[in-house]
Amino acid sequence: MRRCTPGDAGRRLCRFDMGKSGMEKGKSMMILGASALQVPAIKKAKELGYKIILVDYDENAAGFPLADVKLVVSTLDMEEVYRQALIYRPDVVITSTSDGPVRTAAYVNEKLGKRPDLSYEDSLCATIKSHMRNRLKEHRVPIPAYYAAEDFEGFRTAVEALERHCIVKPSDNAGSRGVVLLDGRKLQQFAEKQFENGEQRLAGSQSKQGAVEEQPDEEELREVYEYSKGNSRNGVVMVEEIMTGPEVSVEAITVEGVTTIITITDKYITRPPYFVEIAHSEPSRLDAEVQEQIKGVALQAIGAIGLQNGPSHTEIKVTEEGPKVVEIAARLGGDFITSRLVPLSTGVDLVGASVVLATGEKPDLEKKWQRGAAIHFIQGGEGIIRHLEAGEEVRSLDGVEEIVLYKSPGDRTNGTKSSNDRLGHIITAGATPEEAMEIGKKALALIRVDIQACL
Repeated sequence: MRRCTPGDAGRRLCRFDMGKSGMEKGKSMMILGASALQVPAIKKAKELGYKIILVDYDENAAGFPLADVKLVVSTLDMEEVYRQALIYRPDVVITSTSDGPVRTAAYVNEKLGKRPDLSYEDSLCATIKSHMRNRLKEHRVPIPAYYAAEDFEGFRTAVEALERHCIVKPSDNAGSRGVVLLDGRKLQQFAEKQFENGEQRLAGSQSKQGAVEEQPDEEELREVYEYSKGNSRNGVVMVEEIMTGPEVSVEAITVEGVTTIITITDKYITRPPYFVEIAHSEPSRLDAEVQEQIKGVALQAIGAIGLQNGPSHTEIKVTEEGPKVVEIAARLGGDFITSRLVPLSTGVDLVGASVVLATGEKPDLEKKWQRGAAIHFIQGGEGIIRHLEAGEEVRSLDGVEEIVLYKSPGDRTNGTKSSNDRLGHIITAGATPEEAMEIGKKALALIRVDIQACL
């Protein structure tokens, strides 16, 4: 039966209740987040026979139809999620691909007396950038130079210390929200060099206009500070050294303190200033020696944040000084990396493994094969979509595993300034990552995109 009631402090709670006896008949799992990227984990938990208590602030979230109990609650509201956990008494509380709920899951599991896969204190180091940087520095993990600014004076001092060539980002937020590149000439020069060499580590279709900021004056500095601070839940702004070089992510899982690295993913992003991820491929095509260095840094970082049981997604830049950690997350990688690319390239069901691990069982981490897998995101210019189609010609290509369009004719687009601006994706597989990427590029060229510019 569905009931909606106002929660404390104006919260709105919606439930599909089975009654107390319904929850007692079998084990239950509370999953924080019900977006499309969480659906594979939800399905796996149901396959294992768990009753699913789903929590998400969006009452129309894609995963809610799979829920046994639906709770329209912010996954960042730790006390309310804990209160609901006391009512429904799940055997475990997890999240899959979302950063914010990692903290909430750790907090609630700790309060419920569950096993310490990741303590609440350690979860702060996996979700708040200032805590993360401090912890990694303490454990001598290679990272960029950084400053955490709590006020404008501290921010200005930090920017000057990095000679006004820096990345500004909120300490406590995810994705690219509130991220600003200040005077990115160093990064732009690297991007141009990559394109001249025919490499596409920074692939994209952004124009050069606006990609390089001039030296900001005092007023512009304050605008940047206020913008980034406004996107930071704790009000702290990070000012970091600009790192250049290929970017990868390390997909891993830790079982009782022992980490297994499943694969390394090559990442492809647009030119400055937006840095939107527009493609990923597996396994990495970097030299074997460099990959070993990457693995070593990732293992250092995972150990530093104290992860005992669970997946991790470590983003790393391979700089001239060696690999350095961009960020580490105590969760699965998004963008269909772990739900689609990892199984295609290795045969390992990393989503399923993480859910099995959360139940207290040992997951199957044996690699079944080594093949190539890739995802390309469809891009478009700024304006109104007149036509967007993936016809049979592209869908029938050998190696095309999936094509999904996110937008429809009549929708407005903003170019490619954030991941939300992407128009769809194409997932491909091949004998090698090179083959998977080539199939993806061929498929991408066959997508019909017609966008009318707005005057």
